[in-house]
Amino acid sequence: MDKVYIDSLKLHKKFHGKLELKSKVAIKNKKDLSLAYTPGVAEVCRVIGKDKSLAREYTIKKNTVAVISDGSAILGLGNLGPEAAIPVMEGKAVLFKEFGGVDAFPICLDTQDTEEIIKTVKYLAPVFGGINLEDISAPRCFEIEERLKKELSIPVMHDDQHGTAVVVLAAMINALKVKKLDKNKAKLVISGAGAAGTAVAKILMNYGFKNVAVCDSKGLIYKERGDLNSAKAELAGLTNQNALPDSSLKGVLKNADVFIGVSGPNIITRAEVKSMNAKPIILVLANPIPEIMPDEAKAGGAYIVGTGRSDFPNQINNVLAFPGIFRGALDNKVTQITEKMLVKAAENLAKYVKKPNVENILPKPFDKGVAKAVARAIK
Repeated sequence: MDKVYIDSLKLHKKFHGKLELKSKVAIKNKKDLSLAYTPGVAEVCRVIGKDKSLAREYTIKKNTVAVISDGSAILGLGNLGPEAAIPVMEGKAVLFKEFGGVDAFPICLDTQDTEEIIKTVKYLAPVFGGINLEDISAPRCFEIEERLKKELSIPVMHDDQHGTAVVVLAAMINALKVKKLDKNKAKLVISGAGAAGTAVAKILMNYGFKNVAVCDSKGLIYKERGDLNSAKAELAGLTNQNALPDSSLKGVLKNADVFIGVSGPNIITRAEVKSMNAKPIILVLANPIPEIMPDEAKAGGAYIVGTGRSDFPNQINNVLAFPGIFRGALDNKVTQITEKMLVKAAENLAKYVKKPNVENILPKPFDKGVAKAVARAIK
């Protein structure tokens, strides 16, 4: 077992998780108690009872997000259930606070039924100013997010989709700038048609990329394939719509300029990278083992390589996006996080890097100014 896994187990056991609840007000005497609780709190309840919108001003709702998962698609680990999802959701809550100043609470649901999840989140919503959905498997995640966006008056975002998409678009904006490649001419291939791959494809096309092909485990997604679910069928109508002579991932990659992996480990080789156009851009997000290791990609002629890992240059990390997205949504009383806002967030993220180069196409995760730059887009 890698040392990082051993040390992480020790850390989580030592502190029994990563979160604790702390009071903002001191309660040291009868007056403090009367203001924070009874009898004083009764007037706060009466005021909110007359106008529910005032919960934002008098309670934690103004600055609090629920981080909700059913444990069906945890990181790269798969369906491990709600208890196993708690450490990830706790971690997400820590990152919300550390980078965006947003209070967040992990809620892991003991159901993977779409209707039950939607119903439960709606029951919980009065306490929260926003809902961050996390690690819910496709295609259920699409319906859950869309329904909640329509049925709630607070912002809802599935981070596996849109957080990933924002950071990938930002990386692409700067990678094209470094390579001096026009987005209208670039041929892109995406491996993975789940939550992340679908959102990445859509945001890239909304930004103006014309030539985008998406592959799943069976190869290119195109309209004539008879095995597509509704989400993939929609994707087939938006992206490369026709079968190629060789519609395998290997065949589709030939003469491509960009490969974006949001699928699984070691699915392409240096030979496939060599089959792409000169000096390709390779963004591989599978964790902990990417679709191709950076040294292999470089050996195949890759010009710019980004991964989801922190031990290589150009880390594509959702922490660059979601704290700022919800910071902006909460501050500006946004009820819907739109695709236009997300594109603008990606543009702000890209602009934050003043002089991008092959090993520096994204800001560093620990730069506290990043969340503020992203937040300015959400209004």
